[in-house]
Amino acid sequence: MNRTESPHAGLARRDLLKLTGTGIAAFGAASIFTISNAKAQTMSNEWDKTFPRSGKVDHEKVTFTNRYGITLSGDLYLPKDRAGSRLPAIAVGGPFGAVKEQSSGLYAQTMAERGFVTLAFDPSYTGESGGEPRNVASPDINTEDFMAAVDHIGLHASVDRERIGVIGICGWGGMALNAVAADKRVKAVATSTMYDMTRVMSRGYNDSVTPEQRAQTLEQLSRQRWEDLANGTPAYQPPYNELHGGEAQFLVDYHDYYMTPRGYHARAVNSGNAWTITTPLSFMNMPILTYIKEIAPRPVLLIHGENAHSRYFSETAYEAAAEPKELLIVPGANHVDLYDKADMIPFDRLQSFFAQHLSA
Repeated sequence: MNRTESPHAGLARRDLLKLTGTGIAAFGAASIFTISNAKAQTMSNEWDKTFPRSGKVDHEKVTFTNRYGITLSGDLYLPKDRAGSRLPAIAVGGPFGAVKEQSSGLYAQTMAERGFVTLAFDPSYTGESGGEPRNVASPDINTEDFMAAVDHIGLHASVDRERIGVIGICGWGGMALNAVAADKRVKAVATSTMYDMTRVMSRGYNDSVTPEQRAQTLEQLSRQRWEDLANGTPAYQPPYNELHGGEAQFLVDYHDYYMTPRGYHARAVNSGNAWTITTPLSFMNMPILTYIKEIAPRPVLLIHGENAHSRYFSETAYEAAAEPKELLIVPGANHVDLYDKADMIPFDRLQSFFAQHLSA
């Protein structure tokens, strides 16, 4: 994509629908079903990550429960040379539609190599975490998931609970900012290639959805609830990341990560699975960055790729946030580059940011 053109020039309406309104990366929860299984799914004991295991950290599978009684599954990473001392800690989540075996796990393991206790986790209803029906999301429940991760990591014997930070990737960047605005235990927050999912859901990319289009989407989603209830099970969208030709470049980039050996994971929603059709409903009226100023005086670091179609989310979040804040633009990077490309992800800056603001 030419960096001087609109990031959505020539974007077909079907592509917008894949990522907003009724589409595949529109993330929300139409909760017409009782949570019948809040327990964690069966957890794999194998190393089934999309990145190599590090010899510099200890790894263990953990579970913890959020405020809604849903059991979440996580990967805990601890520096091998911790020598019994209490260390700063970071909870890591995202991207939306991903699992902890993908990008969030890579970030967590890398930051553990750099001296932090880290926890990458699967959101409610996805991956190895509990909750039914599968593959739904909610701005409220998923904000709570981050807070529950802070609960868990703050009680670990190797963690100084007064030195906890958060990293949110892609759609979980917005959730991270929302969680930290409310959760005063968190001392610093960083986002990478951030999406505000409530904004893209309700307004479309570059706020391009008209009131008429929004009303039509809500009409369709509302009526889908009756169909789901009559059928006794939610209907799901078409499998995510199937390419048919003519898609926008950023959809091709997503496919290159989620549907190739580079980042594919069978449990990830975005790796050939699907969200429920009614997924967007709870996101449509709940702007999650309303209180971003209330993160201050705690620091915010927003990292985004120069060529990312989603760059404007971080730019407007930066404008809305109060000091101290930093917007770091990675030269030449697109949205997906910051999922897993270690030569582009500014881990040195993440390390110095958290070392400074999670100091004893």
